[in-house]
Amino acid sequence: MAWCVVHPGGNDGDMNNTRIPELRRDQGWTQEKLSFESGVGLRTVQRLEAGQDASLESLALIANALSVSVTDLFEPAEEMDVTDRLESLDRRVDEQQTARNRVLRSWRMLYVGVGIVVTILSVLLGGAGAAIIIAYWSGGLIAIIALQRIVLEPRLDEKYPLSRQLTRTQRKRGAPVLVEK
Repeated sequence: MAWCVVHPGGNDGDMNNTRIPELRRDQGWTQEKLSFESGVGLRTVQRLEAGQDASLESLALIANALSVSVTDLFEPAEEMDVTDRLESLDRRVDEQQTARNRVLRSWRMLYVGVGIVVTILSVLLGGAGAAIIIAYWSGGLIAIIALQRIVLEPRLDEKYPLSRQLTRTQRKRGAPVLVEK
């Protein structure tokens, strides 16, 4: 799913008012680093920095990597329509990320809930129960991580295209766009 970006700089076909190079340099990042952190192609980063069009999804991913809103990627626009559209995109990104986080948290809570039940039942079994507890919490963790990466994440990517799985770097930085309210 891709959308065309409204041109904040007018109808000349370019987005002349982008702040992406400035925000990238403030992070001390190269274009390659921004490409890696955002999950968009290097060529897309280069096009955006040159003031060319990109999808709203690419803008949302870059804003997320830079820990800013999509609106902050541009100089203040004089046209209210553009500002409204960018703010609408920010809201959609937040809503999709919140929904994605809710699904992931539900899966984790299900794993923990089942684990508690398994642990209680295993304690009641006595000696063999310890092996069951260890098998569930270690083997079950490996299984739930595999299911999340192989089955759940691709489906969430499809259902919530503006949301992203947090990288370790984004978790450390706090990634404000991805934090559930």
